[in-house]
Amino acid sequence: MGYRAEGMNRVVEEGASFFKRIRDEVGRVIVGQRYLIDRLLIGLLSNEHVLLEGAPGLAKTLTVKTLADVMHLEFRRIQFTPDLLPSDLTGTVIYDHRKGEFIPKKGPIFGNLILADEINRAPAKVQSALLQAMQERQVTIGDETYLLEEPFMVLATQNPIELEGTYRLPEAQLDRFMLKIRIGYPTPDEEREIMERMASTRNPFTSCRVERVIGLEEIERARGIIDGIYMDDTVKDYIVRLVYATRRPADYGLDGLGRIIEYGASPRGSIFLNKAARAHAFLEGRGYVIPEDVKALAVDCLSHRIILSYEAEMDRITQEEVVERILKGVDVP
Repeated sequence: MGYRAEGMNRVVEEGASFFKRIRDEVGRVIVGQRYLIDRLLIGLLSNEHVLLEGAPGLAKTLTVKTLADVMHLEFRRIQFTPDLLPSDLTGTVIYDHRKGEFIPKKGPIFGNLILADEINRAPAKVQSALLQAMQERQVTIGDETYLLEEPFMVLATQNPIELEGTYRLPEAQLDRFMLKIRIGYPTPDEEREIMERMASTRNPFTSCRVERVIGLEEIERARGIIDGIYMDDTVKDYIVRLVYATRRPADYGLDGLGRIIEYGASPRGSIFLNKAARAHAFLEGRGYVIPEDVKALAVDCLSHRIILSYEAEMDRITQEEVVERILKGVDVP
């Protein structure tokens, strides 16, 4: 490493120290879930959106709310239902009798951390309105367009075990989520601690107080540092090979995947994997990306961008398993 790299490492270590404090502060409320917290931070630092999939009762809402409190960001929760309208999300115009004119009434999408709870229960028009906000970071109300404040991050949840009354998320919308995180159950020791903390009559959303660790300025500074993290050409080529292997697996000796994959990952897969790897290196306190950073985020970045064939679904093969096989089959630099 040259002098420049050593200097970058010092800058990264100083910047990442704030985020280590975030983990500790969130841990005062949330038991375990280190994987979830780190992925949420990677999404925030990368200025992208995250899809959470997990059974009810795994503290998804409480985790996001606590994270917003620690970073002094405005938290908004939107419960998606089949009768939700786009205006319930974005806002509408109302007539002000005193002024004699129409004025905008902004909806709950105008916040920093937006929890779109059970997003797959919303009809297509609502999902389309959310898609515009996610992609363009602006919302149209009446004839006017309003920019959303930074940071703006959508954290959507979906329940994998209850399908009645749900709408499948279109591939175009899935592709706009940087990460898809599957949340598992806690260990027996973690569940015992959760039970000890939460088995009381107090409201966990109001009784658990956390201290503010960082604010908007520190987040913007961290994003600037991440943009300067070094990524070698061999690592960039590794990312491209992983994504390309989802489209033409036979080129990498993965002939068995040809009948399993109907469509591979889009170019957003390589873009987001690059950004996520840099953010992961930052949280690890390094000013450079290594292949392990890419491998750590590959499943979360690529699995939801792969469309499996009917044959794969019949064999109960998951997208995560496909990415794991690609990771084993593509040479690591």
